[in-house]
Amino acid sequence: MRRFVGASLVWFVACGGGEGSTGATTSTADGTSTGAGSDATSTTSSGTTSESPTGTGEATGTTGLPTSTSTSDATSTTGEPAGWRSELYPEDWTPEFTGPDGRFLHDFSYAGYRLAEAAPGSVLPATTIDVVRDHGADATGTSDATAALQAALDAAAEAGGAVVRLPAGLYRVDGQLTVKSSNTVIAGVGAEQSRLWFTDFSDMSYKAHLTFAGAPQLGADIALSEDGQARARTVTVADATGLEVGDEIAIGWQISPAFVTEHAMAGTWMVFNDTWQPFFWRTVTAVDPDSGAVEVDVPLRYPALVRDQASVRPVTGLLREVALMDVGVANAVGWEDAWSQDQVYAVAMIGVRDAWVSGVKSFVSPGAPAQGNGAGRHLQSGGLTIQRGARVTVADSTLELAQHRGDGGNGYLFEVMQSGEVLVRDCVARAGRHNFVQNWGFGATGIVWLRVHSSEGKAVALMGSEFGTVGLSEFHHSLATANLLDQSVVDDGWGAVNRLAWSSGAGHSATQSAVWNASGKGVVRSRQFGHGYVIGAGPQLAVETSLQSPDAAGTAPEDWVEGPGRVGPLDPPSLYEDQLARRLGG
Repeated sequence: MRRFVGASLVWFVACGGGEGSTGATTSTADGTSTGAGSDATSTTSSGTTSESPTGTGEATGTTGLPTSTSTSDATSTTGEPAGWRSELYPEDWTPEFTGPDGRFLHDFSYAGYRLAEAAPGSVLPATTIDVVRDHGADATGTSDATAALQAALDAAAEAGGAVVRLPAGLYRVDGQLTVKSSNTVIAGVGAEQSRLWFTDFSDMSYKAHLTFAGAPQLGADIALSEDGQARARTVTVADATGLEVGDEIAIGWQISPAFVTEHAMAGTWMVFNDTWQPFFWRTVTAVDPDSGAVEVDVPLRYPALVRDQASVRPVTGLLREVALMDVGVANAVGWEDAWSQDQVYAVAMIGVRDAWVSGVKSFVSPGAPAQGNGAGRHLQSGGLTIQRGARVTVADSTLELAQHRGDGGNGYLFEVMQSGEVLVRDCVARAGRHNFVQNWGFGATGIVWLRVHSSEGKAVALMGSEFGTVGLSEFHHSLATANLLDQSVVDDGWGAVNRLAWSSGAGHSATQSAVWNASGKGVVRSRQFGHGYVIGAGPQLAVETSLQSPDAAGTAPEDWVEGPGRVGPLDPPSLYEDQLARRLGG
């Protein structure tokens, strides 16, 4: 993990100029900064990654000296402070708009279930299976309910889909549960009433207690014949005859020597070098076999170059229309037992499309110690992980109080990995290591965190002590592209930096991503490859973009900052919701 000197994180933003710039204008009350613990991770279906750097030298963090400028005096006709707009988001904004020096904001509005064009749960399977009535599940927590719950899930598969209903009660699950079929919705009657208590910890590293288990497979490679352009919805392939409207595809390319060099990542990016990686999960919306033009549902977020053997590959083996609703979850165990395993998740969604999680909350685990270390905790390590998914909504959920917040990929409460167009909205994460996190590999694009609240993140060094540094929510691995933190509260921190050799050579963790209208008393560190954006920051939220820090290596120009010192609210309050209204409203 990357270590910083200092333990206090109390921040106040100095008055600053109102116009867009490439320098943050912040001040700190204590003059010190604590950094996020950054650690290794893996997917639940693969091996571990190294915590150690892939090169030599210890990464350190710095806090730039603050500057200040005059404040704006703008007022409305009513005497109240007038709202202000970003220079990059004028009233007549369109997705094609480009501002100074080639800077632009992506259209983030595609994130979520069915591209946010339908409400999650608006259509449910007609069949309902009651786990108590139909399969005899014990709802008192006295005996193991694993077999009964799995039987209900299997019955849903046989029926071609069903709502698997959990009546009020405590369901003790000593084993693991797996959803293997589409159109399966697990629904309780409320997170405080329908509660899943997961007890297993032995041999649970890199696994989840409840897994929605798609098995995505990539088909034959269809090479691009022309470079794909960022913000375009069409790619041109050498032979489109094998593609049809409605096909799920991946668009990706090789992490070639030229690609590595272009990003100044030689000696840092090594794990995925010379391999083809999926960057965008898309659905085909039109095909012209004569020209080879293939239209997709969501714009590309980054250039797809023929130089890097960019191509399209069909994707099969996905789960569709699956969900977890209105259920409580807990899996905290004995303190030493929790620390004996790495990356144990309560819930995993792997290879899903048009899926959702809503109204899920963690609770004090009956298996947690009554006193001492780990007492009162909810989760053993991880909360929810979404891997190789697309068009997913996570809403109105709270995950908190992880036991294992050490290195090795632990304490990640809301994790998104190699996925696209994921919307995490109105969620609370407290006392994890990295509360909200993008993790592992390339291909995390179009993710939106809307009105989330991150607090008490902590990177803990040793099992025997709760001492640690501030754990930031962050982009944790390589080149997360065109993601948005929107109208959210950050009381610990949010990071988008060059993580250098940490986590098996994460390097540049983000590009073309934006922080919009954030508040809280933590810190936003934005040092992104190419362009990054911090637009609107509350008066106690520190913003760090200085290129003098080691984690800014190769990230020039300095990220775009607007807002410090502006009087009046940022308009619109939510970038995602405004873009969505524009797209759906025509």
